[in-house]
Amino acid sequence: MNRIIWLASYPKSGNTWFRVFLSNLLNDGDGPSDINDLERTPIASARGMFDEITGIEASDLDADEIDRLRPELYLHLSENAEQPLFMKIHDAWTRLPGGKPLIPSEATACALYFMRNPLDVAVSFAHHSGWDYDRTIEKMADVSFAFCDRPRRLHNQLRQKLLSWSGHVESWTGGPSFPVHVMRYEDMKTRPFETFEKAVSFMDLPYTGGQIEKALAHSAFDVVQKQEAQHGFREKSPASSRFFRKGRTGSWREELNETQAKRIVADHAQVMGRFGYLDENGGIVY
Repeated sequence: MNRIIWLASYPKSGNTWFRVFLSNLLNDGDGPSDINDLERTPIASARGMFDEITGIEASDLDADEIDRLRPELYLHLSENAEQPLFMKIHDAWTRLPGGKPLIPSEATACALYFMRNPLDVAVSFAHHSGWDYDRTIEKMADVSFAFCDRPRRLHNQLRQKLLSWSGHVESWTGGPSFPVHVMRYEDMKTRPFETFEKAVSFMDLPYTGGQIEKALAHSAFDVVQKQEAQHGFREKSPASSRFFRKGRTGSWREELNETQAKRIVADHAQVMGRFGYLDENGGIVY
């Protein structure tokens, strides 16, 4: 029991980069692991996994019926795992009608929560989704926003309730009873070894500093960009030209106009301030 380690985030916040790092760490090979072989960090909302393990076609159920079964799915996975099971998840931490959590504590060891400046998220998310910035900013403020929620379309993933960007952050940092370790994307970029080492220690994984350094080198942004250019990346959205686009901090300053930036800050100021994205005077830090 308690075998699942959740890799949780709002989209475009560093989750996939960490999964590439983790794949390299677990494989501990002489060269970079294949970015298209991230099977050791499956996606919690994968429709195929739901169908296979429950024995029920998700297409025969509505989204609420699926959600009622998802906690049992994760309990089953946890009970049958012989080693820690790392699972990527974009769902906000929510409760089902009646109060039962979608993510059961009984199946959970801990969670890493990846967070990124919402101004940079807006830029990256827009390119990923094929939306303009204004639509993306609107979605990030929508408390009812969800992935894969159109009932007349058969998505390859189950519905994922994201809430607003602020709501998503608050759900994972204030909701679960299991341990949650927050990783800011900006720290991952500016202090990679220290930040990734803390995550490895939090997950209680038995790897040395040298192994962590090697895994970081094998998952460097230019390395994964080269792999995607040569072989593509199966998790890339059809709406985007590439998944690993820039990976920089502060790129919003070149992309968003003043009105757009002010709207994001107005929508999310409380949470941005709490996690260091605004200074004490309300100025944008990154």
